[in-house]
Amino acid sequence: MALNEPFPDLEEILASIGAGGGRVGAIDASEGAAGNISVYVGWPMEVRRRFPIVEEIRLPRPVPHLANNLVIVTGSGRRLREIQVDPIANLGVVRVSADGTAGVLHTAAGRLFERVTSEWNSHLGVHDDAVERTGTNFHAIVHAQPPRLTFLSHVPEYRDEDYLNRRLLRWEPETIINLPAGIGVLPFMLPGSASLMEANVKSLRTHRIVIWAKHGVMARSSISVKRAVDRIEYAETAASYEYMDLMTGGRAEGLTLDELRAVVAAFDVETTQAWLAAPAATAPKPR
Repeated sequence: MALNEPFPDLEEILASIGAGGGRVGAIDASEGAAGNISVYVGWPMEVRRRFPIVEEIRLPRPVPHLANNLVIVTGSGRRLREIQVDPIANLGVVRVSADGTAGVLHTAAGRLFERVTSEWNSHLGVHDDAVERTGTNFHAIVHAQPPRLTFLSHVPEYRDEDYLNRRLLRWEPETIINLPAGIGVLPFMLPGSASLMEANVKSLRTHRIVIWAKHGVMARSSISVKRAVDRIEYAETAASYEYMDLMTGGRAEGLTLDELRAVVAAFDVETTQAWLAAPAATAPKPR
């Protein structure tokens, strides 16, 4: 899916990143300098007026499908909630080289970071994979650390993807409607590592949000930064219901399997959650 003309200009994209970062902070999903955001822009855009300082950089991995285009990304150690106050100080713009192995980093004189986010390899990998598979000219990625989703990932049962989705998708009709592919789950991997990057790229091919166990989540959207943040908020809200249920001894009913199926049918949800299509008699019920 590609954005249609007239394309958003630089100021509009900077404002959207700021609004997204502000919302992530508002739901307590970005303590201190935790979390990062990036946006791939696949159309010509002049950035030198706002980001006049340039330096050549090597990319952590080849990204041939992003060649000659831009990735706007948060600086390492920057607070997402402060982007909207001063986006120029907190963001950099990387123009990828023609062969996809290097880039030119554009920043402003008042930048408040030395390098871009430490999760840069995962951002680039997911952007490159999405552009290759879909041909999109816009792609937004948000990494955040919502507390209840992250807490649940410390509980061994919830690191089972099937179990987690059965537990979390049962709390509100909106959850399955907005997360029809469910929530991906990765085991704990070293932040910024190649193994995390590779597993994350693979999981985000089939999901729009993925939990990094004991760390946080990454969400993506080919529509807007806010849409990616929405996916984090839907998942975190479901985790909040699950957390409350755990704290009260598992007394809440949640949506039954038949009720969830009715929602899927009524709203034409193209879910990839196979257990929702299973016969009620054979589908395990949430504990």
